[in-house]
Amino acid sequence: MSADAMIETRTKQIGPDLAAILMLGRRRAWRLSTACIVAFGIVVAAFIYAGALDPKRYADTLPTLITLAGDAFPPDFSRWQKWGKPLLDTLAMSVVGTVLGALAAIPLGALAARGIGPAVLRIPVLLLLNILRSIPGLVWGIAFVAAVGFGPLPGIFALACHSTGMIGKFCAELLEHVDPAPGAALRSQGVSEIGVLRFCVWPQILPRLIDVTLYRWEHNVRAATTLGVVGAGGLGLEIVTAFHLFEYREALALIIVLLALVTLINLAGARIRAHLLGVVSA
Repeated sequence: MSADAMIETRTKQIGPDLAAILMLGRRRAWRLSTACIVAFGIVVAAFIYAGALDPKRYADTLPTLITLAGDAFPPDFSRWQKWGKPLLDTLAMSVVGTVLGALAAIPLGALAARGIGPAVLRIPVLLLLNILRSIPGLVWGIAFVAAVGFGPLPGIFALACHSTGMIGKFCAELLEHVDPAPGAALRSQGVSEIGVLRFCVWPQILPRLIDVTLYRWEHNVRAATTLGVVGAGGLGLEIVTAFHLFEYREALALIIVLLALVTLINLAGARIRAHLLGVVSA
Protein backbone atom coordinates (compact mmCIF):
# COMPACT_ATOMS: atom_id res chain seq x y z
CA MET A 1 0.00 0.00 0.00
CA SER A 2 1.32 3.43 -0.94
CA ALA A 3 1.96 6.21 1.59
CA ASP A 4 -0.93 8.32 0.27
CA ALA A 5 -3.27 5.37 0.55
CA MET A 6 -2.13 4.70 4.10
CA ILE A 7 -2.71 8.34 5.09
CA GLU A 8 -6.16 8.29 3.46
CA THR A 9 -7.05 5.07 5.26
CA ARG A 10 -5.78 6.43 8.58
CA THR A 11 -7.75 9.64 8.08
CA LYS A 12 -10.96 7.70 7.51
CA GLN A 13 -10.33 5.71 10.69
CA ILE A 14 -9.69 8.62 13.09
CA GLY A 15 -11.70 11.36 11.43
CA PRO A 16 -10.61 14.46 9.52
CA ASP A 17 -10.57 16.83 12.53
CA LEU A 18 -8.27 14.64 14.62
CA ALA A 19 -6.10 13.96 11.59
CA ALA A 20 -5.69 17.72 11.03
CA ILE A 21 -4.69 18.18 14.67
CA LEU A 22 -2.13 15.38 14.44
CA MET A 23 -0.75 16.81 11.22
CA LEU A 24 -0.42 20.26 12.81
CA GLY A 25 1.38 18.72 15.79
CA ARG A 26 3.82 16.92 13.50
CA ARG A 27 4.52 20.13 11.60
CA ARG A 28 5.21 22.03 14.81
CA ALA A 29 7.50 19.25 16.06
CA TRP A 30 9.34 19.28 12.74
CA ARG A 31 9.78 23.07 12.85
CA LEU A 32 10.99 22.89 16.45
CA SER A 33 13.50 20.14 15.60
CA THR A 34 14.75 22.11 12.61
CA ALA A 35 15.14 25.26 14.71
CA CYS A 36 17.07 23.34 17.39
CA ILE A 37 19.42 21.84 14.80
CA VAL A 38 20.05 25.24 13.21
CA ALA A 39 20.65 26.86 16.61
CA PHE A 40 23.05 24.08 17.59
CA GLY A 41 24.92 24.52 14.30
CA ILE A 42 25.23 28.28 14.88
CA VAL A 43 26.58 27.72 18.40
CA VAL A 44 29.16 25.18 17.18
CA ALA A 45 30.19 27.50 14.35
CA ALA A 46 30.64 30.35 16.83
CA PHE A 47 32.80 28.15 19.07
CA ILE A 48 34.96 27.16 16.09
CA TYR A 49 35.24 30.73 14.82
CA ALA A 50 36.32 32.00 18.25
CA GLY A 51 38.92 29.26 18.59
CA ALA A 52 37.24 27.83 21.66
CA LEU A 53 37.62 24.27 20.32
CA ASP A 54 41.31 24.63 19.43
CA PRO A 55 43.33 22.64 22.02
CA LYS A 56 46.52 24.58 21.16
CA ARG A 57 44.99 27.73 22.65
CA TYR A 58 44.86 26.04 26.07
CA ALA A 59 48.39 24.64 26.12
CA ASP A 60 49.84 27.31 28.45
CA THR A 61 46.63 28.35 30.18
CA LEU A 62 46.99 26.42 33.43
CA PRO A 63 50.71 27.20 34.02
CA THR A 64 50.07 30.89 33.33
CA LEU A 65 47.15 31.03 35.76
CA ILE A 66 49.18 29.23 38.42
CA THR A 67 52.06 31.70 37.96
CA LEU A 68 49.71 34.67 38.14
CA ALA A 69 48.03 33.31 41.27
CA GLY A 70 51.43 32.76 42.85
CA ASP A 71 52.41 36.37 42.13
CA ALA A 72 49.12 37.65 43.59
CA PHE A 73 49.25 35.78 46.91
CA PRO A 74 49.11 36.83 49.62
CA PRO A 75 46.95 39.92 48.92
CA ASP A 76 48.52 43.22 49.94
CA PHE A 77 46.25 45.47 51.99
CA SER A 78 49.04 47.84 53.09
CA ARG A 79 47.52 50.79 51.19
CA TRP A 80 43.97 50.28 52.44
CA GLN A 81 43.87 53.83 53.85
CA LYS A 82 44.06 55.14 50.27
CA TRP A 83 41.05 53.16 49.07
CA GLY A 84 38.33 54.99 50.98
CA LYS A 85 37.66 57.65 48.33
CA PRO A 86 37.74 55.23 45.35
CA LEU A 87 35.36 52.96 47.25
CA LEU A 88 32.95 55.84 47.90
CA ASP A 89 33.26 56.94 44.26
CA THR A 90 32.27 53.49 43.05
CA LEU A 91 29.36 53.27 45.48
CA ALA A 92 28.14 56.78 44.63
CA MET A 93 28.30 56.09 40.90
CA SER A 94 26.29 52.89 41.27
CA VAL A 95 23.61 54.42 43.52
CA VAL A 96 23.06 57.69 41.66
CA GLY A 97 23.34 56.05 38.23
CA THR A 98 20.73 53.45 39.18
CA VAL A 99 18.34 56.02 40.67
CA LEU A 100 18.58 58.33 37.64
CA GLY A 101 18.16 55.37 35.30
CA ALA A 102 15.07 54.10 37.14
CA LEU A 103 13.46 57.56 37.30
CA ALA A 104 13.91 58.01 33.56
CA ALA A 105 12.98 54.41 32.72
CA ILE A 106 9.53 54.34 34.35
CA PRO A 107 7.91 57.08 32.21
CA LEU A 108 9.76 55.93 29.10
CA GLY A 109 8.69 52.35 29.76
CA ALA A 110 5.07 53.49 30.09
CA LEU A 111 5.31 55.28 26.74
CA ALA A 112 6.88 52.21 25.15
CA ALA A 113 4.29 49.75 26.49
CA ARG A 114 1.63 48.63 24.04
CA GLY A 115 -1.77 50.05 24.94
CA ILE A 116 -0.47 52.40 27.66
CA GLY A 117 1.01 55.46 26.01
CA PRO A 118 0.21 57.19 22.70
CA ALA A 119 0.69 54.78 19.82
CA VAL A 120 2.60 57.38 17.79
CA LEU A 121 5.30 57.57 20.47
CA ARG A 122 5.75 53.85 21.08
CA ILE A 123 8.19 53.05 18.26
CA PRO A 124 10.42 56.15 18.78
CA VAL A 125 10.64 55.47 22.52
CA LEU A 126 11.42 51.79 21.94
CA LEU A 127 14.16 52.86 19.53
CA LEU A 128 15.55 55.27 22.12
CA LEU A 129 15.61 52.57 24.81
CA ASN A 130 17.29 50.19 22.38
CA ILE A 131 19.99 52.76 21.59
CA LEU A 132 20.61 53.50 25.27
CA ARG A 133 21.19 49.86 26.19
CA SER A 134 22.97 48.87 22.95
CA ILE A 135 25.83 51.34 23.42
CA PRO A 136 28.31 49.78 25.89
CA GLY A 137 28.85 51.49 29.22
CA LEU A 138 32.52 52.10 28.40
CA VAL A 139 31.52 54.03 25.28
CA TRP A 140 29.09 56.13 27.30
CA GLY A 141 31.90 56.66 29.82
CA ILE A 142 34.31 57.89 27.16
CA ALA A 143 31.69 60.29 25.79
CA PHE A 144 30.84 61.77 29.19
CA VAL A 145 34.49 61.99 30.27
CA ALA A 146 35.04 64.12 27.17
CA ALA A 147 31.93 66.15 27.99
CA VAL A 148 32.22 66.79 31.76
CA GLY A 149 35.77 65.76 32.63
CA PHE A 150 37.24 63.07 34.86
CA GLY A 151 35.81 61.76 38.11
CA PRO A 152 32.62 60.04 39.25
CA LEU A 153 30.22 62.37 37.36
CA PRO A 154 30.80 60.90 33.88
CA GLY A 155 30.47 57.44 35.41
CA ILE A 156 27.09 58.40 36.89
CA PHE A 157 25.78 59.59 33.53
CA ALA A 158 27.16 56.52 31.74
CA LEU A 159 25.48 54.14 34.18
CA ALA A 160 22.25 56.16 34.08
CA CYS A 161 22.03 55.98 30.29
CA HIS A 162 22.60 52.25 30.11
CA SER A 163 20.31 51.60 33.10
CA THR A 164 17.54 53.65 31.51
CA GLY A 165 17.62 51.44 28.43
CA MET A 166 17.55 48.21 30.40
CA ILE A 167 15.04 49.11 33.12
CA GLY A 168 12.82 50.90 30.60
CA LYS A 169 12.58 47.77 28.45
CA PHE A 170 11.65 45.63 31.46
CA CYS A 171 9.14 48.23 32.65
CA ALA A 172 7.41 48.27 29.25
CA GLU A 173 7.16 44.47 29.23
CA LEU A 174 5.80 44.42 32.79
CA LEU A 175 3.10 46.94 31.89
CA GLU A 176 2.12 44.96 28.82
CA HIS A 177 1.58 41.83 30.95
CA VAL A 178 -0.59 43.50 33.59
CA ASP A 179 -3.87 41.64 34.10
CA PRO A 180 -6.56 44.04 32.77
CA ALA A 181 -9.48 42.39 34.59
CA PRO A 182 -9.00 44.09 38.01
CA GLY A 183 -8.62 47.47 36.30
CA ALA A 184 -11.81 46.95 34.32
CA ALA A 185 -13.65 46.01 37.51
CA LEU A 186 -12.47 49.20 39.23
CA ARG A 187 -13.45 51.35 36.25
CA SER A 188 -16.94 49.81 36.28
CA GLN A 189 -17.29 51.08 39.85
CA GLY A 190 -16.35 54.62 38.83
CA VAL A 191 -12.70 54.56 39.92
CA SER A 192 -10.54 57.08 38.04
CA GLU A 193 -7.51 56.15 35.94
CA ILE A 194 -5.23 57.37 38.70
CA GLY A 195 -7.04 55.06 41.11
CA VAL A 196 -6.67 52.14 38.70
CA LEU A 197 -2.96 52.92 38.42
CA ARG A 198 -2.61 53.12 42.20
CA PHE A 199 -4.64 50.07 43.20
CA CYS A 200 -4.33 47.78 40.17
CA VAL A 201 -1.39 48.47 37.88
CA TRP A 202 1.20 49.62 40.39
CA PRO A 203 0.84 46.68 42.83
CA GLN A 204 1.19 44.24 39.91
CA ILE A 205 4.41 45.69 38.51
CA LEU A 206 6.09 47.00 41.67
CA PRO A 207 7.54 43.68 42.95
CA ARG A 208 9.15 42.86 39.60
CA LEU A 209 10.27 46.46 39.11
CA ILE A 210 11.97 46.39 42.52
CA ASP A 211 13.73 43.15 41.61
CA VAL A 212 14.94 44.58 38.29
CA THR A 213 16.13 47.86 39.85
CA LEU A 214 18.00 46.15 42.68
CA TYR A 215 19.60 43.73 40.26
CA ARG A 216 20.62 46.69 38.13
CA TRP A 217 22.18 48.33 41.19
CA GLU A 218 24.26 45.23 41.80
CA HIS A 219 25.30 45.21 38.15
CA ASN A 220 26.19 48.92 38.26
CA VAL A 221 28.64 48.36 41.10
CA ARG A 222 30.64 46.06 38.82
CA ALA A 223 30.11 48.34 35.82
CA ALA A 224 31.32 51.35 37.82
CA THR A 225 34.55 49.48 38.42
CA THR A 226 35.20 48.98 34.71
CA LEU A 227 34.49 52.66 34.03
CA GLY A 228 37.66 53.47 35.94
CA VAL A 229 39.54 52.36 32.81
CA VAL A 230 38.30 55.45 30.92
CA GLY A 231 38.91 57.91 33.74
CA ALA A 232 35.69 57.74 35.77
CA GLY A 233 37.64 57.00 38.95
CA GLY A 234 36.60 54.52 41.62
CA LEU A 235 38.07 51.13 42.43
CA GLY A 236 38.43 50.34 38.74
CA LEU A 237 41.14 52.94 38.29
CA GLU A 238 42.99 51.56 41.31
CA ILE A 239 42.78 47.99 39.98
CA VAL A 240 43.94 48.96 36.50
CA THR A 241 46.81 51.01 37.92
CA ALA A 242 47.91 48.10 40.11
CA PHE A 243 47.94 45.73 37.13
CA HIS A 244 49.88 48.23 35.00
CA LEU A 245 52.50 48.47 37.76
CA PHE A 246 52.58 44.65 38.10
CA GLU A 247 51.36 45.01 41.69
CA TYR A 248 49.35 41.81 41.51
CA ARG A 249 49.10 41.41 45.27
CA GLU A 250 47.54 44.84 45.64
CA ALA A 251 45.27 44.15 42.66
CA LEU A 252 44.03 40.97 44.35
CA ALA A 253 43.38 42.90 47.55
CA LEU A 254 41.32 45.46 45.62
CA ILE A 255 39.36 42.68 43.92
CA ILE A 256 38.59 41.18 47.34
CA VAL A 257 37.35 44.59 48.50
CA LEU A 258 35.16 44.80 45.41
CA LEU A 259 33.75 41.31 46.06
CA ALA A 260 33.00 42.28 49.65
CA LEU A 261 31.20 45.42 48.45
CA VAL A 262 29.10 43.46 45.95
CA THR A 263 28.23 40.88 48.62
CA LEU A 264 27.11 43.60 51.04
CA ILE A 265 24.98 45.17 48.31
CA ASN A 266 23.43 41.77 47.56
CA LEU A 267 22.51 41.39 51.23
CA ALA A 268 21.23 44.97 51.43
CA GLY A 269 19.22 44.46 48.25
CA ALA A 270 17.62 41.32 49.69
CA ARG A 271 16.65 43.20 52.86
CA ILE A 272 15.25 46.15 50.90
CA ARG A 273 13.33 43.82 48.59
CA ALA A 274 11.82 41.90 51.51
CA HIS A 275 10.83 45.12 53.30
CA LEU A 276 9.27 46.81 50.27
CA LEU A 277 7.42 43.70 49.16
CA GLY A 278 6.09 43.28 52.69
CA VAL A 279 4.81 46.87 52.61
CA VAL A 280 3.20 46.32 49.20
CA SER A 281 1.49 43.09 50.24
CA ALA A 282 0.20 44.75 53.39
